[in-house]
Amino acid sequence: MTTFTTFFLSRIIGSRVFDTNNLFVGVVKDLFIAPNYISDGVERPLVVGIKLKERKTISTYSFSGFAVNKIDGKLTVTCDQLIPYECEKLEEGIFLGEGFLDKQIVDLNGRKLVRVNDIQLVSMPAGTYALAVDIGVEGLLRRIGSVKALKKFLLLFHVTVSSKFIVWDDIEAVDFSNSNIKLSKSHKKLETLHPSDLADIIEDLGKQSRISVFEVLDEEKAADVMEELEVEAQIHLIEHLSVSKAADVLEKMPADEVADILDELEDEKAEQLLQEMESGSSQEVRELLEYPEGSVGSIMSTEYLSFNEGNTVDDVLAELRSKQPEAAELYNLFVVNEAETLIATFSLRDLVISQPDIKIAQIMRPSPVHLHDDQGINEIAEFISKYNMLAIPVVNNENVLQGMVVIDDVVEDLIGKRKTNK
Repeated sequence: MTTFTTFFLSRIIGSRVFDTNNLFVGVVKDLFIAPNYISDGVERPLVVGIKLKERKTISTYSFSGFAVNKIDGKLTVTCDQLIPYECEKLEEGIFLGEGFLDKQIVDLNGRKLVRVNDIQLVSMPAGTYALAVDIGVEGLLRRIGSVKALKKFLLLFHVTVSSKFIVWDDIEAVDFSNSNIKLSKSHKKLETLHPSDLADIIEDLGKQSRISVFEVLDEEKAADVMEELEVEAQIHLIEHLSVSKAADVLEKMPADEVADILDELEDEKAEQLLQEMESGSSQEVRELLEYPEGSVGSIMSTEYLSFNEGNTVDDVLAELRSKQPEAAELYNLFVVNEAETLIATFSLRDLVISQPDIKIAQIMRPSPVHLHDDQGINEIAEFISKYNMLAIPVVNNENVLQGMVVIDDVVEDLIGKRKTNK
C-alpha cells in the first residue's frame, strides 16, 4: 500500500531535524522546489532542496537525504545524509517560503490576484511535492499557531474557520519583488488568460512586478494586454521597458492606440520609439499624431478593409480568410476606386447572404455617411445615434478614405473625459 504524508509549509518551517541516531542536525528554514519537474509526463513542483540553520550557519542541502513523516499526529523531519545542494541549480527553482508566502499569485480560475497564507505539500515514495496554496483565514491562523484554539472558541458561537485552497496547477506566481528569482521560465500559464483579465491583474500588481510579468509575455499577447490597460499603467510599462521591447509591442497594436500612448509621453521618448519601430508602422502613427487633439482624425483607426466594386463576394471572403482581421474591422466594409476615394460601403451581413459570384457593385450602398478627419469629436455622437452605425468611414477634403471611427473608441474617449472632469 502506498503511504503518503500531507503537511503544511508553516508546520515544517522551524521544525528541528534529527539524524538516524537521533542527533540534532538543524532547524528547517525553507524548502526549495523545481517547479517544472516532469514526472510520468506531468509537470509537478518537486521539493529538491531544504534550507537548514545549523548553529549560526544557514546552508541548503539536497532533499533526497531527508524524510517527512507524521508520528502520532506530530510532524517529524529526519536526515540520513547531508548532501550540499549545488549553488548553480538554485537559479532553476524557487524557495517556497521566500517566493510564495505572503506574496501575490494569480488564481487562474478566478482570474484575480490572491495572497498566499500557507502551502500544502505531500510526501510519498516518489518524492515530496507542492499540492496547493491556502489563501484562506485558516492558513493565516496556522502560521501564527492559534488556529486550534480559535476554532474551538468560535465553535461555541457556531462559527467555523475554513481553509481555501487553490491547486498548484491553477496558480501562477507573479510577485517576486523581494527575491532574486529568475522569471524566464515562469508565467506561461498567464498566456491562457483573456487580455482584459490579465490587464486587470497587472494593474493590481506592484510597479516592479508589473514589468516582470509583462516582459515575459509574447509580443502578440503583450500588445493585446497593453490595449486593455489604463493609461497610467501603459505609460509606466512603456517608460520602463527597453526601447526595442516597447517598440516591438507597439508595432503589434492599432496605430490609433499607439498614437494615444505616445501622445502621453515626453517628445524625446516618443521619437525614440517611433524611430525604433518599423517604418510603415511608425509612419501611420506619425500621421495620426499630426491631427489636433479633439479632431476625428486623432481617434480614428487606420485599420480598415476596402475593396473594389468589381470584386466578387468570393474574392472578398477569400481575402478576409487570408487577413483574419480583428472584429472591429468587420463593423463596416468600404468600397474605393483607384484613387482610394470612398464611393460606397457594405456590411458583413450583405456579404454572407449573397451568392459567391455576385459583384460588390450589386450589394454596396453608394453615397455612404462619412466623417471628415478635421471635424470635432463632439459631432460623432450625433452620427452614431442618427444612423445606428458601429463604424463610420473617415475621409479627407479630397474624399480619400483615411480610416474609420469605431464606436468602442468613441465610448472610451467619452468615459475618459468624464473621469478627467471629476
